[in-house]
Amino acid sequence: MTHETKLARALLDPQDVYETPNDVLNDPDLAESQKIEVLRRWEYDASELSVAEEEGMAQADGISLYQVLQALHQLVPDIDPDRSPPTKQGGLDRGALKPHLKKA
Repeated sequence: MTHETKLARALLDPQDVYETPNDVLNDPDLAESQKIEVLRRWEYDASELSVAEEEGMAQADGISLYQVLQALHQLVPDIDPDRSPPTKQGGLDRGALKPHLKKA
């Protein structure tokens, strides 16, 4: 699978390509910005599952929202939880991921 194909699949369904959020972090083929985008999409999917479970649907096995946020926090330590869409699913808008400076 080419890098472009892998990235395209991961952006559509991260769990189709990666077993855990840490696998995204450890993928040497992805740039940091690509890792952040894959994890943002995974975070939204996990939020949707969390809402479904809250509304009485069967509990999903797999990765929790907490695990995804922990991985995302490793790349973007300053996540602003107050910057989320006004939906029950929540999710992080792009403004929630504050720009950060890498320490040399």
